Amino acid sequence: MPLSDILDVAPARSEAAKRIAESLRGAKRVGITTHINADGDACGSVAAMARLLPQLGITARIINPTPWPSIFAFLLDDTIEERTRDGVRALQGIEALIVLDVSDMSRLGQLAEGVRKLTIPRIVIDHHVPSDEPAGELLMDDPTACATGELVFDFAATLGLPISPAIAESLYTAILTDTGGFRYANTTPRCHAIAASLLRTGVDPETMYRRIYASVTTGRIFLLRDALHSIGHDAEHGISWISVTADALERYDVSPEDLDGIVEHPRSIMGTRLALFFRDLGYGKVKVSFRSTGLVDVNRFARVFGGGGHAKASGALITGSLDQVRDKVVAAAREYVGVLQSADAI
Repeated sequence: MPLSDILDVAPARSEAAKRIAESLRGAKRVGITTHINADGDACGSVAAMARLLPQLGITARIINPTPWPSIFAFLLDDTIEERTRDGVRALQGIEALIVLDVSDMSRLGQLAEGVRKLTIPRIVIDHHVPSDEPAGELLMDDPTACATGELVFDFAATLGLPISPAIAESLYTAILTDTGGFRYANTTPRCHAIAASLLRTGVDPETMYRRIYASVTTGRIFLLRDALHSIGHDAEHGISWISVTADALERYDVSPEDLDGIVEHPRSIMGTRLALFFRDLGYGKVKVSFRSTGLVDVNRFARVFGGGGHAKASGALITGSLDQVRDKVVAAAREYVGVLQSADAI
């Protein structure tokens, strides 16, 4: 298939993009937000959209529920207005809100209640499995997209908006990080084709790699050293896990982005079907990341604990101490995988 055909925007996505553009007609100031502890896909998508909207005559305002990660600071510049501390108040001065990479209202953290009360257009562009409470009414969502950045690319393509080098770097960041450096199962021919088109604008892969993957803090290294001592493995069920304590997070003064990729260590253990990462938040809550290496649907499993995400990558926030949550989730994982094994489903 020619590259140009691969880059064609699916009709459903194209129609959604047109509806979004129509809903923004006449708006002068539009807010853009994403989920708490934004990752590369979230930051890349937000930064790209913040540069696309001015091409429609719209002033963009980034209003995030948590601070912009330092590792992705290179995506921002002086032309982008970024608000965090007064995010709820900043919602009052916009005429529409675009929510990126968010499938559930609760993922907006401190902004959630304010967003619920908005009477302006609330637009969601996302690639997760839809939840019972989406963060808006006007949706451009498709779980088959490799990243939300792919959908933002399609938004721009549908409207004929030029992709500047800065926008290209933002979209490349989104796709690169959410595919695990083009290693995960969500890596498709189309995401490679999009990446290729972005490289043509001048994106330097080596520079991007160094900015994102070769800028590790000493705190992260020491944290990883401690975390590796906690690794557990159940060979019979193919379950592996790793934990990070609240004390370690405080001792090494790490930021949320320093935790990216830690779940890959148990996931890489030979024979692992389901990998778990337990992060003790220190106030009776534990954040759990679920990763699948095969046929185990972790989105379905995460929903048991009130979480969700993708079939191969999901998360949940669970009440309890680190030991309590780890024991409960590992036990449930053994039961879940055991049922699949009995049914010859894996």
